Amino acid sequence: MTLQPNRFGSFVVGEMPEGCRLCVRGAKMVLFLTGLCHRSCFYCPLSSLRKNRDVIYANERPIHSTREMLKEAELMDALGTGITGGDPSLRFRRLLRYLRVLKEELGKDHHVHLYCSELSRERLRRLKEEGLDEIRFHTWNPEPVRKGVEEGLNCGVELPSLPGSFRTLTKLLKELEKVGCSFVNLNELEFSETNSEELKKRGFKLKSDTSVAVKGSEELALRVLEWASENTELNLHYCPSRLKDGVQLRNRLKRRARKVARPYEVLTPEGLLVKGIITGIPLERLALERRRLLRKYGIPPELLSVNRRKGRLETSPEISEKLSELERGLNFAWVESYPTFDGLEVTVIPLPLDSSPRESP
Repeated sequence: MTLQPNRFGSFVVGEMPEGCRLCVRGAKMVLFLTGLCHRSCFYCPLSSLRKNRDVIYANERPIHSTREMLKEAELMDALGTGITGGDPSLRFRRLLRYLRVLKEELGKDHHVHLYCSELSRERLRRLKEEGLDEIRFHTWNPEPVRKGVEEGLNCGVELPSLPGSFRTLTKLLKELEKVGCSFVNLNELEFSETNSEELKKRGFKLKSDTSVAVKGSEELALRVLEWASENTELNLHYCPSRLKDGVQLRNRLKRRARKVARPYEVLTPEGLLVKGIITGIPLERLALERRRLLRKYGIPPELLSVNRRKGRLETSPEISEKLSELERGLNFAWVESYPTFDGLEVTVIPLPLDSSPRESP
């Protein structure tokens, strides 16, 4: 059997899990419930800002309450939420509270899946009662899945595709099928700032100079999927590294950008926002300068705003380009940024575009 990628660029044998279908559309909010974890997986890719730290994020937004979580869900028009960590079960009361709020405020159809390790039967029952739609165990043992299935949960397993683990994985798949596992997700193994030394120690190498993926990880995953297509009835999904940034993240950015874009910001095909900025103005004079420019050039008020946090005026790319030719005492640029809570700026292009030296006014 020759596997072919689907329209999102991933590979599936059987049916793709519902959580994944929403994720690749960019419709899942990522709720990072805690960075705490009792395991020490050598391949854990978590950043140093989150790893082993009891912090909460909704997408890129640090949060301290369910109210802030709901705000982020609203801003991206989320159809579901993936609760991850660390191990969210280490803050179980918090987990139940956030799950309950998601279901009560966003509706029973708001699809919630959870990543965790083994849980007691009592905790599995509590999650079932609160309406958890899908649980994904990070385990190389079928026992946690068996207990989850017996408690009536939709259970899957999610693991990295480790080169050299073909026999281990195929043996696990047979055992998982026997206990009623619904699906298995394999993720392409990736280098990160926190796991690179451990991966190198074990002989893993980069796939290429332009990728953080591990060489041989994809080949192993596809080999396992081909085996599974002929030897099990399990649903298997392989998620490549390129899908996360090239498809899932881009789609999620687009959803949020459409909700948060200001009248003067332009949405790019990649889901980023482009605007013009005006700098070189003392903080206390930003409002005065805005009024002067509005009057002098007849700019609609909604197309010129004050950003006090960044100490600048913001407007459309077109207006900033025109003003850069007329207001020689100010500094102008185009800025391309993520539509996320932190508003990470990835490109800054000074204006005017001809870059010719400016004469003194």
